[in-house]
Amino acid sequence: MRALSYKSGLMAGIPIFLGYFPVAMAFGLLAKTNGITLGEAIGFSALVFAGASQFMALNLIQSGAVFMEIVIATLLLNFRHFLMSASVASRMETKKKWTLPLVAFGITDETFAVAATAEGKLNPRYLIPLEATAYIGWVSGTACGHIMGAALPEILQKSMGIGLYAMFVAILLPSVRKTVWAGVLAGVAALVHTGLAKMEVLPSGWNIIAAIVLVAGAGAWFITEQEE
Repeated sequence: MRALSYKSGLMAGIPIFLGYFPVAMAFGLLAKTNGITLGEAIGFSALVFAGASQFMALNLIQSGAVFMEIVIATLLLNFRHFLMSASVASRMETKKKWTLPLVAFGITDETFAVAATAEGKLNPRYLIPLEATAYIGWVSGTACGHIMGAALPEILQKSMGIGLYAMFVAILLPSVRKTVWAGVLAGVAALVHTGLAKMEVLPSGWNIIAAIVLVAGAGAWFITEQEE
C-alpha cells in the first residue's frame, strides 16, 4: 500500500486548523479575563496543546488551585493520550526515531481521529504536517483571542467567565449523544465534586481530582462492555 505523503498530511490538517482556531480564540479571550498575560497564554497553548485540559486549568487557576493540583488533574484528563499514542505507534513505520516524540506531542483527539482513519502506512512525513497544521491553528488562535480580548470593555471581559462552562458542555455533548452513560457519569462527577466542596475535607483543586478518580473508577466497574 502506498505511503502517505507530506502533502496529504497538510491537506488533512487544514480542516482541523479551521476548527481549532475559533476555540483557541475563546481560550485566549478567557485567559485574558483571568489575568493571564499574552506571553503566558501563548506559552500555555504552545507547551500544553490540549484544549479541554487548558480550559480546566483556567477554571482551577480561577478557584485558587496550586501547581500540583493542576498538573495531576491535567494528567488524569489526558490519560487517554497514552492509548492514542500507542495506537498510532503500532501503525507507524519509520527509521528516524527522533521523530517519535514530535508525533506523540502532536496527538490530540482530532489528529488521532484523522490518522486512525487514514488509508496507508502512517509515517512522520504525513503525521508531522497534519499535527503541525493543527498546532499552528491552536497557538495562533490563542494569540488572536487574547489580543482581541484586550480591546473589550472590562465588564464584558469579566462576564466571559461563563464561557468556561459553555465550553465544557460543548465538549460533553458529543459523548452524551453516543451513550447516555457519559451524561450520567458527568452528572455524578458534578455531584461528587459539589459534595466534596461542601464538606471542605480537601483543598479545592483536589476535589476535582478525587471526583475524576472516584467516578471514572466506578464507571469502569459498573458499566459492562455490552452497555458501552
